[in-house]
Amino acid sequence: MSAQAAGESPARVQGPGEPARRRRWPRPKAVPKIMGSATAVIGLLDVVSAVFPAFRNGRMHHMAAVFPGTVSSLAAATSVVTGILLLMLAHGLKRGKQRAWWAAVVLMPVGAATQLVYRHSVFGVAVSLGLLALLIRHRGEFTALSDPRTRWRAAANFFGLSGVAFALGLVITSAHPAAETGNPGFTDRCLHVIEGLFGFSGPVHYTSDRVGDVVSYSLGGLGLLIACSTVYLVLRPARPVAELSADDEDRLRGLLARHGARDSLGHFALRRDKSVVFSASGKAAVCYRVVSGVALASGDPIGDVEAWPGAIDRFMALSRAHAWLPAVVGCSETGGEVWTRETGLDALELGDEAIVDTAGFTLEGRAMRNVRQMVKRIDRAGYVCRVRRVRELSDLDKQRVRLAADAWRGTDTERGFSMALGRFGEEADGDCVVVTAHKDREDGDPHPELGDLRAVLHFVPWGADGMSLELMRRDRAADPGLNELLIVAALRQAPDLGVKRVSLNFAMFRSALARGERIGAGPVLRGWRGLLVFLSRWFQIESLYKFNAKFQPEWVPRFLVFPNSRDLPRIGFAIMQAEGFVTLSLPLPAALQRFLPGRAGRLGHQKACYANAELTRGAAAPDPRKGSALA
Repeated sequence: MSAQAAGESPARVQGPGEPARRRRWPRPKAVPKIMGSATAVIGLLDVVSAVFPAFRNGRMHHMAAVFPGTVSSLAAATSVVTGILLLMLAHGLKRGKQRAWWAAVVLMPVGAATQLVYRHSVFGVAVSLGLLALLIRHRGEFTALSDPRTRWRAAANFFGLSGVAFALGLVITSAHPAAETGNPGFTDRCLHVIEGLFGFSGPVHYTSDRVGDVVSYSLGGLGLLIACSTVYLVLRPARPVAELSADDEDRLRGLLARHGARDSLGHFALRRDKSVVFSASGKAAVCYRVVSGVALASGDPIGDVEAWPGAIDRFMALSRAHAWLPAVVGCSETGGEVWTRETGLDALELGDEAIVDTAGFTLEGRAMRNVRQMVKRIDRAGYVCRVRRVRELSDLDKQRVRLAADAWRGTDTERGFSMALGRFGEEADGDCVVVTAHKDREDGDPHPELGDLRAVLHFVPWGADGMSLELMRRDRAADPGLNELLIVAALRQAPDLGVKRVSLNFAMFRSALARGERIGAGPVLRGWRGLLVFLSRWFQIESLYKFNAKFQPEWVPRFLVFPNSRDLPRIGFAIMQAEGFVTLSLPLPAALQRFLPGRAGRLGHQKACYANAELTRGAAAPDPRKGSALA
């Protein structure tokens, strides 16, 4: 993307007779990170200097006569609170957040005053005021808007800050052993901290009134900080982290109706927990979710390829405005080329998608012997398969599929983002295809409410003549091979549904696994394959590849688009969060979980998200208790 397209002025070309221009230091992009790091250092020094008396400047005792003891003690408590706030603001400053800049500008003079009153440190005052001057000097680099938020952040703030305050309170209480009365134990210190956070006097006493005031004011200030910050986060207006409005969904469905055949992941843009940005013409859109400061888009942009650059430009402008790190997971080769050309981002092959041509699919031949035998064995066991559009299901059938998807999930949280729809059975999704396996249950079965349902596949539309696998679940007590039976039934019935191509699971790093097992593979490639096989103990990497390969698919590469290689760990962690492999939510009692939408066990709200088959005897269907690399 050119500088003019990005809204920047073109670079000036140096004339032949002009002296070489010195590069500006620090670079504008580096200013927020430098200021954020410096703020964290000053915040840490404010806390340490207030807690430990050894850091007080002993050469300026004449300053102590200017300020009464109470004022000095209040300054120490204020230094602790100010230091913690600066530490909390450091991350926002590194990302160039405007609100963090304003808060730091207000707190720096407060920190300087506490350095003078309590520590009597001219150097500390100079450092704080110097950083304040630099913040004001570079205020133009702190323009990023706030991130989307919800009130759940208040709970995280309360528990997180309470833990920090309790630990710091123990340090403050124990930092003056020479001034303690008696020999208080660890339990007494803990009680003193807890009572001090609520503003009461605890069981630990000091011979010096000044030390007692410092400890009391510091604990009281920490308690006030917890209370005020939590109340503020609870009462402030909430903005959804991500929400697809009804109007946005209608516009996306219109684009998919005209251009949905281009990308097999297009229908997954209709997830309700995604946000969307449209091009100025409205002919293209990029769907994304913000996870840990990463604006994570999935698949190709929706709509006309000619309009993709307009949607990409708006997505990048939005990312810059909020200081988000842009990334795209699972885009096609065409999508990767457009992204890299328009944005200057880099691309990495992530894996391959398995696509089966239904017209050419057959169980005949030596290559399909394993699948053929497994399907015949399941047929003889009495299982019956049914292939239907979702609109053909009764309400009872839909409810049983939702219950089955939840009961057979195998994990505490739903997984899926780039290849998951997040719902099942809605009227607007009537074109989806569901494949079910049925067999009567024995007496004493733990899931009688599921009737004779034993396994389920769910496909979403891929244009007018294709479908993409969204969910694969089966009863763990059922016979191995049910997943193969369901896929074969779907492929056989697909022509009657007007379906010519079927997208199955995504196989992470498939090409590396395939090349690494060939004769003549080099030591580096064999070592990389060995690492992937080792990681397959926890993530479905090799098992997904081998399971998909049984159906003789065409392998279509998918790519990850990212700004810089140093950002890959952060982007990878965000992907794992989005896909559900890493959860940072606080543990809740079982009695409260049923009141939260999307939690397991709430009837009628189970999400039908992407999952994979269990590990079967013999040839390797994936295990839903492990995570697929891309879900």
